[in-house]
Amino acid sequence: MDPECKSLILGIGGAARPNSSSEKALRISLKAAEACGVSIALVTGAGLDLPMFTPHLNFRSDAAQHLVALFRRCDGVIISSPSYHGTVSGLVKNALDYTEDLSKDGRIYLDGCPVGVIGCGAGWQGASQVVATLRGIVHALRGWPTPMAATLNTSQPMFDELGACTDATALLQLQLVGRQVAEFALMKARARELSVA
Repeated sequence: MDPECKSLILGIGGAARPNSSSEKALRISLKAAEACGVSIALVTGAGLDLPMFTPHLNFRSDAAQHLVALFRRCDGVIISSPSYHGTVSGLVKNALDYTEDLSKDGRIYLDGCPVGVIGCGAGWQGASQVVATLRGIVHALRGWPTPMAATLNTSQPMFDELGACTDATALLQLQLVGRQVAEFALMKARARELSVA
């Protein structure tokens, strides 16, 4: 199959510093999605260092244009955020705000896209709050949150130096999030093909 014809799953998240727990978690979910036969794209770290979203200005940095193009092209999204003071990080929220540039598209925002969410925090409260907040944002963007979300308490080490998850329960959650996003995107693609045939 031509890679350009594959369903594309976009992963966004992590922190400004490379190899954060939330970035490692995102990479694991994306890998599980890719194993289902989809293409993947990743925006994390420096790719999230975008100018503050300003809807009344037409200028978009190269990085912002790239992100918006991926939002337009994707068939599903996985979002991973650290908990900063009990909620989603500013970097992740700002990146999601750029979906406003899709408000007049044929597919508005993330309408109909499966979206998996991952919350990482140094305790269950913060991580759970991130998941709840992200799900609310996804609903506002007309996306379909997957049944499974991953809530990771990173107060104890759960990744090795290579980024592999050493916590069996967390690993299963992350893989299931990735698979659910990919499988739903592939089902939608098949349904579109059947409707055209």
